[in-house]
Amino acid sequence: MISPNQVEAMIKTGLPDAQVQVQDLTGGGDHYQVTVVSSQFEGKRRVQQHQLVYGAVKQAMASEAIHALALNTFTPEEWSATGREV
Repeated sequence: MISPNQVEAMIKTGLPDAQVQVQDLTGGGDHYQVTVVSSQFEGKRRVQQHQLVYGAVKQAMASEAIHALALNTFTPEEWSATGREV
């Protein structure tokens, strides 16, 4: 089992400027929904953005500490347009 704070820390290690919101979908600590806002996503397609996040959590995914990860990724400009808070 991995905590939401640990997931957030892993992502911020890989994407230091990221704003991250983590939601445990099942309460079991292995199915998460994550929203990530990072300037490193600028000019990248959505799949490339997701690859950056997966790269940050790859060890936890490989060991199956994280079984499922639903991603929502945004550039700061895209996020600003949503009017939501991270």
